[in-house]
Amino acid sequence: MSNGFDKYISRQPRTAQAILEKIRKAIRKAVPKAEDSLSYGVPSAKLNGKNLLCYAVFSGHIGIYPTPGAIKHFKKELSKYSLAKGTIRIPIERRVPYSLIGKIAKHNAKELFG
Repeated sequence: MSNGFDKYISRQPRTAQAILEKIRKAIRKAVPKAEDSLSYGVPSAKLNGKNLLCYAVFSGHIGIYPTPGAIKHFKKELSKYSLAKGTIRIPIERRVPYSLIGKIAKHNAKELFG
């Protein structure tokens, strides 16, 4: 893990730390070669130096920032969340779809590297 990544996680409330770690594990399970990094000031998963997705926990929601292609591809599964071109907002009170986040990371790896 990168030092900046560790610092970011450690500065978060315990509940947020647990969510961030579970997201990290879901990504690593789906894309074992993904590396932890910070991009745009938030945790990200990178593969071969390119962002697969970024993620963060805020007071009211969890933000997942994949490629627009991933949002389009998983539109049906993501329909219950607030979406924008490159953003998925999961309300903090909802169950986090960790396996879907892993699928999104895997999709992005295929989209970026074939």
